[in-house]
Amino acid sequence: MNYEIDPSLALVLGYVFGSIPFGLLLTKMAGMGDVRSIGSGNIGATNVLRTGNKGLAALTLLLDLLKGFVPVLLAWNLFQNDLGWTALGAILGHCFPIWLGFKGGKGVATAAGVCFGIAWPLGTVYAVVWLSILAVSRISSLAGIAAVISAPIAAWYFGWMSFVAPLALIAALIVWLHRANIGRLFRGEEPRVGSKT
Repeated sequence: MNYEIDPSLALVLGYVFGSIPFGLLLTKMAGMGDVRSIGSGNIGATNVLRTGNKGLAALTLLLDLLKGFVPVLLAWNLFQNDLGWTALGAILGHCFPIWLGFKGGKGVATAAGVCFGIAWPLGTVYAVVWLSILAVSRISSLAGIAAVISAPIAAWYFGWMSFVAPLALIAALIVWLHRANIGRLFRGEEPRVGSKT
């Protein structure tokens, strides 16, 4: 049975899941210290990879994806409204977690989970764009930016108009969070995957 939910509660549902700082927790449990002290200072999988532990980075990627997927899937099954708020909440939780002084990651993996939670074709488009650009360029930020921009376009193409605006807001936020990366891309200074910097 589906129930109506207040938009603010839908946002909180997504935020709670999204705010779990898996990258930080995993690196600390593995005895690698605070991942925020290396590389970009972010808690996402790309920065975890800079520790040199590929397995830990892959696990961070999976868990960050799941914290976008799970709340959206719950919203699909429990609520009749405001799925977009749940999706946005998950991204806000990852990017601005209250537990870390509102300084989190950049939301690319969590946005992938959100897209798969909304509909598998949307998630597939996101993943194909992300992985294709990453394979060609080996630049994580460029791949992530391209993927998040593809999401609202894909939603529009599939005719899922109620998701276009939330996904466009998510894309705008994630692109804004990558503004320093964009500057480095234009200067040819953006590091490639596997770089320690």
